[in-house]
Amino acid sequence: MLPRLPLIALTAGLALAAPARPEAEPAPPRLALPLACQPGRDCFVQNYPDHGDGSAARDYRCGGQSYTGHDGTDLRLPSLAAMRRGVAVLAAAAGTVRVVRDGVEDRLLESAADRAALAGRECGNGVVIDHPGGWQTQYCHLARGSVAVAAGQAVAAGARLGLVGLSGDTQFPHVHLSLRHGSRKVDPFAPDLAPGRCGPGGGAALWGPAAALALTYRPAVALNAGFAAEPPELPDIEADKVMAPEPDPAALVFYGRAIGLEAGDRLVARILAPDGTILADSTFSLQRATQQAMARAGRRRPQGGWAPGPYRGSFTVLRGGVAVAARSLVLMLKPGTAAPVSPPAGRIPG
Repeated sequence: MLPRLPLIALTAGLALAAPARPEAEPAPPRLALPLACQPGRDCFVQNYPDHGDGSAARDYRCGGQSYTGHDGTDLRLPSLAAMRRGVAVLAAAAGTVRVVRDGVEDRLLESAADRAALAGRECGNGVVIDHPGGWQTQYCHLARGSVAVAAGQAVAAGARLGLVGLSGDTQFPHVHLSLRHGSRKVDPFAPDLAPGRCGPGGGAALWGPAAALALTYRPAVALNAGFAAEPPELPDIEADKVMAPEPDPAALVFYGRAIGLEAGDRLVARILAPDGTILADSTFSLQRATQQAMARAGRRRPQGGWAPGPYRGSFTVLRGGVAVAARSLVLMLKPGTAAPVSPPAGRIPG
């Protein structure tokens, strides 16, 4: 289980002041998805802007999917493998490119020294776009060498700005989208919430209809799940270093990782044998809210060997006894093979 990520100065050295607001200004922009992905399937909101009162970070729904001082929306990919396949970062609204940065290395931060070396470049490779009426969007953590626009260029909504990367102060592949009106930071999910407030009264979201539907709030997300030959750790999952089972594995493990977790949540991992009996079962209970955690269950090869047939792994997040997120996978074990079959991702409630 990892602690909440520290405050990240994502706009340092890249954000510029927006032009003065005119007396008669157009309506706020309606934002499209800033990634070429399907939220809830191959990309997920990891963090929302912080609406906490200082005692604890809170997202606009008063949940814990944020961290202290976070000023934007983090839309993440499920793994580094997904990032390597190339996922485009898109302009959320039409406008004019104000400033860009490219050339910052892509890497997962591993130490305080790594973070200190990025002072003034926390956003990594990024793009700032001016929109009518003093509005501005900023896109951070793009892949080095992928920025596809230049300062002064007019862009349409949905225009490709670059690719998701790991540049700047980041610990997972994502794009950080900030929205500003003049000098005011705005949460596109709840633009009218007063500082330090969350819950009802946030006003109409600034997302367009399609994006608003795709970004429906989820109380938690089951991000990854799968079978492994040995118990993986969280860094193994993030870096795609989980050891897959061999045809006749010495051990069989099923794991799941979730984000957006609250104190009291229970993470359950389970494997069912081909005859439907429980082969392995494990529950991990959270003592405090955290950005991500995992559960895993496993068993060594039985003395008589593995029974041939489908082994069903499931990962569930329970909150107050109710499943709020889940993923499942089936592994066929038979002579000479050990191959996962569909569906790789199960139901994600919410």
